[in-house]
Amino acid sequence: MKAVKPEQVEVKGLCVDVVRTSRTKTASIKVDDGLVSVVVPKALDIERIQQLVADKYLWIIQKIALHEASKPASDREFISGEAYAYLGRNYRLKVVAGAYSPVKLIQGRLVATLPDGVKRSNLVRDAVIRWYKLNALRKIKEKVRRYSKVMGLEPKSIGIKTFKSRWGSCSPKGELDFNWVIVMAPNRVVDYVVIHELCHLKQLDHSPKFWKEVERVMPDYAEHKEWLKVNLGKLVV
Repeated sequence: MKAVKPEQVEVKGLCVDVVRTSRTKTASIKVDDGLVSVVVPKALDIERIQQLVADKYLWIIQKIALHEASKPASDREFISGEAYAYLGRNYRLKVVAGAYSPVKLIQGRLVATLPDGVKRSNLVRDAVIRWYKLNALRKIKEKVRRYSKVMGLEPKSIGIKTFKSRWGSCSPKGELDFNWVIVMAPNRVVDYVVIHELCHLKQLDHSPKFWKEVERVMPDYAEHKEWLKVNLGKLVV
């Protein structure tokens, strides 16, 4: 199927990739690994596409819910001794009493300092997530800049978000966003996600041409793609 670069539409907070092609006369909606796309005839107007998605909204939400239900829920208690992964290495959490301060990585431990006598679990969770987000933005920016130079590309912006069912996104305007949870994966897996999204600056769809570009930059990308598929349920906070 020969496709042109997809657009995106948003319906009731649901982001959907639009892939236009001259090889079909009907529209079809796909939900694959929690990602939603709609394949439409090349000339179909955007209002009609939005209506098609709106008409199938409940069906799409149910499909996404089934995907989410397949992920194990986090059973963390956010207490000292629990292990938290960062770039593939595990760091033990240490919760100490004192004036509140952001989580810090000290001598191989994630140290959370909180006032004594307060309900801690939610506070610790929030503090740990803030640490992940801060370091995800720093580390991913480093990687995007490094690979951008290698690939001769220049994204418009780099950000992190909380995605329910994707590791990253690339807008038609060249804006890259990444799921902060990805930094729990091994370093090379994070590299793969960064390269994947950068390749979308050249090819927004997942055509053979796109995967050839990914392979050109990272010949062993399939190994890291498979790691994400197998270990999906482990990347939770």
